[in-house]
Amino acid sequence: MKWKRDWGLTSRVILTMFLLFVVYLVFIAILLALGISMSFMIVIVVVMAFIQYFFSDKLVLWSTGSRVIQEDEYPELHRTVEKLCKEADLPKPKIAIMQSPVPNAFATGRSPKHAVVACTDSIMRLLSKDELEAVLAHELAHVKNRDILTMTIASFIAMLAAIIMQNFLFASLFSRRGEGAGAWIIAGIVAAVVWFVATLLMMALSRYREFAADRGSAYITNNPRSLISALNKISGRMDVVPPEAKAKIEGSNAFFIIPALSGNKFLELFSTHPPLEKRIANLEKVEEELRYS
Repeated sequence: MKWKRDWGLTSRVILTMFLLFVVYLVFIAILLALGISMSFMIVIVVVMAFIQYFFSDKLVLWSTGSRVIQEDEYPELHRTVEKLCKEADLPKPKIAIMQSPVPNAFATGRSPKHAVVACTDSIMRLLSKDELEAVLAHELAHVKNRDILTMTIASFIAMLAAIIMQNFLFASLFSRRGEGAGAWIIAGIVAAVVWFVATLLMMALSRYREFAADRGSAYITNNPRSLISALNKISGRMDVVPPEAKAKIEGSNAFFIIPALSGNKFLELFSTHPPLEKRIANLEKVEEELRYS
């Protein structure tokens, strides 16, 4: 099936990125008006973004305890990914396994040539062959859409605001002879507001990327029904996984196909994923498109 762009979804992504850019410009203008030097903080943020972009695969694998596997260890899994890559016109990524009772999968890496696709051992036991294919295709769609690059760019303003928000009291206390202390306090308050707005926009962008990856999976496999079935199975299994197991990996939820929420309602307000019912409705629309194409 030819890869199709959802222009409604694409327009929402562009609008969200534009709003983030506007927030960035307003924030910088306010800080400059307050007389705060931005050079040092921007250097720090650029370094952080550089590390996040170029070492994201290693950092995510390390934080989740995932291990890159060779073809002779899981030959069937390697063959499945290789077949899907041919359908998606992608180079074959590294493949990793994560030992966890939480059934899940994720993709990371700065580009299609430096990607890693990982899944937990429990998801391989839970899903059928077609369902696992659909999940892996979803992750490959993230790679094809270069979502790591998109989210790294989008997170720039939030990182800058977070640094100021976390250090404005220290900066105000050590301003020369108290000069500029008031400016730093105002900057801290503005930074908190900017961080909140930027985070909400980033989470909205992340949810749009999940919709796009679901559509991508349907186009790669030509089988959206299998992804619907897989999402239902994974979601149902999440309800019986011990909260402590989910809490161990909750910090990596943005990467997973379905977030492993341990019951923290505050985190759910900043969800990186759309509600399951909306994802299924989106896939059913794609199913109709495929049926009549």
